[in-house]
Amino acid sequence: MGPQVDTLPPDADFPSQADVVIVGGGIIGTSTALYLAQRGISVVLCEKGHIAGEQSSRNWGWVRKARRDPREIPLIVESLRLWEGMNETVGAETGFRRTGIVFAAESEEDVARYETWLDHARPYQIDARLISGAELDRQMPGSAVRWKAALYCGTDGRAEPQKAAPAIAAAARRNGAVILTDCAVRGLDRQGGTIAAAVTERGRIRCNSVVVAGGAWSRRFLKDLGLTLPQLKVRASVMRTAPLEGVPETALWCKQFAFRRRLDGGYNIANGNVNVVPIVPDSFRFFADFLPALRSDHKSLKLRPDGRFVQEWREAAPVPLDQVSAYENTRVLDPAPDRRYLREALANLSRMYPAFAQTRVVQQWAGLIDVMPDAIPVISPIESVPGLIVATGFSGHGFGIGPGAGRLIADLVVGGTPIVEPHEFRFSRFSDGSKPRPIAGI
Repeated sequence: MGPQVDTLPPDADFPSQADVVIVGGGIIGTSTALYLAQRGISVVLCEKGHIAGEQSSRNWGWVRKARRDPREIPLIVESLRLWEGMNETVGAETGFRRTGIVFAAESEEDVARYETWLDHARPYQIDARLISGAELDRQMPGSAVRWKAALYCGTDGRAEPQKAAPAIAAAARRNGAVILTDCAVRGLDRQGGTIAAAVTERGRIRCNSVVVAGGAWSRRFLKDLGLTLPQLKVRASVMRTAPLEGVPETALWCKQFAFRRRLDGGYNIANGNVNVVPIVPDSFRFFADFLPALRSDHKSLKLRPDGRFVQEWREAAPVPLDQVSAYENTRVLDPAPDRRYLREALANLSRMYPAFAQTRVVQQWAGLIDVMPDAIPVISPIESVPGLIVATGFSGHGFGIGPGAGRLIADLVVGGTPIVEPHEFRFSRFSDGSKPRPIAGI
């Protein structure tokens, strides 16, 4: 079972029309709903399960600029500014705190990689820097080892994934948005090439625009519209502990583990260098697209066959919009955690930080991350389907960047000046000869 998410009862009345329908109730969809509703736009958010039921509640909870893909830096800068005032904006606790994040450098190669990233980040005046020796000890007291150095950004922070999206959705509702849960969007009704309605399991909602923020489901949804999104899934596992004293407030990543303090005094712990990639039919369809990423990160990407191959094979065929869809058959993606990798992470952590040796593990869970070949999202209108905007493929970076992405999507919907230049996130980069690739050396 996934983590316990703050509950948000759905609106009782089903609307027949809206300006915008949002598909997906994660951090991206709820943030988009909030910023549209604040502008007086009529919005209906449809979530097939519950708000933040999938990766938006299952991630580490980091909100960071450090080691961010340089193409995302302008957006994360704006997102952090929004996070800073988020509790006040939504009138609730999202857990956001600026506590700093440290990325350990365990070798000269790691130091060189972080120096390369700092070169990429320098034009944006990011306050990250390399620290070592006594300064590193002050930031991360209690460690039984000393690393060569670390990349440190003191203004990075954390928020609570189980609280943030529900609080944002509630604020969107207070601003006029309609929030529907257990209400899957089966597809779109188009007339004359433009969007006429979103077809849900409860009926049609007439609208002019649709935002697809479906996370790991986005590839499946767009395929039924004749759109090819080269997206795969990565399974990531997390454990949380009971409250614990004597461990730093600052979050830490190293190759053996990663941790960050929770608002409840416990810690989220993950394996810092393992990501499991389920082998599915699309793995072969998009093999060439993802080959550069696989080559550059082959040590941490573990390709594994599991039950998802058969499930996605069965779900591949389009379903008429008047019949039960795959989204209703699986309300929440809830994969089993990779307990072996979590045990290894906790064992390594306990050796380096003895304070963790007696900690009590309260829960373990996993989520499926929507990933793109170049590890940056699609946040883009679709030229061939006027009125359609896609926001997906955040590749494990979506929680921290969520408010900024929601604001950018709202700008694109209303045709206003975008909060950042969205060119790098265009959908057409996969078909215009650009050959998208991850940025090496970061």
